[in-house]
Amino acid sequence: MKIGIYGGTFDPPHNGHVHACKCFYDAFEMDKLYIIPTAIPPHKTRSSSVSGELRLEMARLAFADIGNDIEFSDIELKRAGKSYTRDTIKYFVDSGADEILLLCGTDMFVTFDEWYDFTYIFDNAIIVCMRRENDEHYGDLIEKKCAEYREKYNARLEFIDASPIEISSSDIREHIDDEKSKSSIPEAVYDFIKERGLYK
Repeated sequence: MKIGIYGGTFDPPHNGHVHACKCFYDAFEMDKLYIIPTAIPPHKTRSSSVSGELRLEMARLAFADIGNDIEFSDIELKRAGKSYTRDTIKYFVDSGADEILLLCGTDMFVTFDEWYDFTYIFDNAIIVCMRRENDEHYGDLIEKKCAEYREKYNARLEFIDASPIEISSSDIREHIDDEKSKSSIPEAVYDFIKERGLYK
């Protein structure tokens, strides 16, 4: 079974996330694409004011129309402690996945060798990088890290060539009532946020 994994805090999920997910879904033939909200991201010090269950529900609303082969998973929300990608990859390896594709944004890609047990991830998954920004200086850095990952760790890497949609989740949280925030997230997600009084 060939699966894709798209993880993130999704706090809240916005149009940039939806765009990345759609590009990932369209670029690779997968039996299943799993959307997995994180519980406690290892690289972030801020804990969300919104529960994992609510973020999972917002993800369901945000990515609902992308395709029939998408599944929403709470495995990281149920796992105690920090959400390590290595543990999620191992879960799917142990579940019998033949091939695993892991979607990774630019900022995460260039620091991948700082992740917990990253060599296990390289050994058991194909890393799919998609740019999250238009900053030119990242181009050279990505090429450098690419060569390093392949040479040192025999990493399997793929790239999605698509223009990014630059949106900040933190800006949305801080200015949830602004028109810009409203236009940056799927309508169903915005309605859910307002109905539940989130990010006040």
